[in-house]
Amino acid sequence: MIKTRAIAFFLLLGAAVVGYATYHFSAFKFGLDLAGGTHLVYQADVSQVPASEVSDSMNALRDVIERRVNVFGVSEPIVQIQGGSYFSSKGSENQLIVELPGVTDVNAAIKNIGETPSLDFRLLLASTSKAIQANTSMTDQEKAAAMDAAFMPVGLNGRMLKRAQIGYNPTTGAAIVSITFNAEGTALFASTTKANIGNILGIFLDGANISLPVIQEPILDGTAQISGNFTTATAQTLVRNLNYGALPVPIQLLSTQTIGASLGQRALDGGVRAGVIAFIVIAIFLVVWYRLPGLVAVVSLGAYTCIVLALFKLIPVTLTAAGIAGFILSVGMAVDANILIFERTKEELRKGTGVALALHEGFARAWPSIRDSNTSSIITGVILYYFGSTSVVTGFALVFVVGVVVSMFTAITASRMFLFAISPQAKTGGNGRIARFLFSNGFHFKK
Repeated sequence: MIKTRAIAFFLLLGAAVVGYATYHFSAFKFGLDLAGGTHLVYQADVSQVPASEVSDSMNALRDVIERRVNVFGVSEPIVQIQGGSYFSSKGSENQLIVELPGVTDVNAAIKNIGETPSLDFRLLLASTSKAIQANTSMTDQEKAAAMDAAFMPVGLNGRMLKRAQIGYNPTTGAAIVSITFNAEGTALFASTTKANIGNILGIFLDGANISLPVIQEPILDGTAQISGNFTTATAQTLVRNLNYGALPVPIQLLSTQTIGASLGQRALDGGVRAGVIAFIVIAIFLVVWYRLPGLVAVVSLGAYTCIVLALFKLIPVTLTAAGIAGFILSVGMAVDANILIFERTKEELRKGTGVALALHEGFARAWPSIRDSNTSSIITGVILYYFGSTSVVTGFALVFVVGVVVSMFTAITASRMFLFAISPQAKTGGNGRIARFLFSNGFHFKK
């Protein structure tokens, strides 16, 4: 008994420390609907991407946009893909959703993302170039248009870029941009230059050719130079943008939405108020109906709240209004587990079983129901998180799953330890009417 009470004391002390640290150190991370900010929806143009590579291109697009908005100091951006599937609405395939909490200047947000260049390499056969130039029936403007149309993509793009750096032509002193490809890009660049000596490998930035070098020899080390009549300033800008992430596919802005901070604050205040009221009402019900075990359940519920909120900061979880709703729902799951235990304990007490043994049996009999109900809830939450196409759904699912898992721990570990620490022992005569009344529930108790 002394050991049990010591463990219960340290559990309670640990929960108190966690709660204190959670309250006083660091801050929660709030989503767009609570912090206010900008919501952008982009459509990716994957028409030139092979079907087998669309998924990889979209993932690369998400990564570079995420790096881009991080560079500009956006706090906790959310960048996610809404891909085509059976469940997707018509026209929503291959869209990129960008949420920028705290950013209310839509034009600045669009500029930060739009400045990222789309880089790709296209091949023009020397024979085709000569034929176009030799065509006397075409004007110079028509020849230029025909040349642009004759370039063929070789699959080498900004997604394969490893790094870019500024340099200078040793002869002319003009600024140039040197780029280095990753392993995939190096192999493709090597095979392309090896098979096309004498042809033009055009370098296109945002669809416009900025350099038209002729392949003189195979380039096997994965490096290339872009010379596009740059000044030092423009070359530095290009290097910065390429290093922060060149877009693997073009994107088009579809819609924008700005959420004001005051609206987000009202949503946050409302969610917190709902949580506090729910906790108080549940606590009153537990104490009035379940007496001493109900009081223990309230203490366990407090420990549960401290642990879950600490996990939200450690993971970290970006809280949204839907996430707060998921947390409040998980509180109900935690209470449900305690109620199952108390009801099974009451049934044992009605059989005339002693309090200590009734508690043991109550936990043992309630565990299968708690396990099965919580497992089904976790499975549902995981499915919602995996297939959810918006941050509202995934935020709710993540918070809910974390809450349910912790509720199982507090119901089976914390509540159990606290109850055994205060339960009377049969040999001390603690199984009398008062003890049995305190550990039963309802308003009518028969021995």
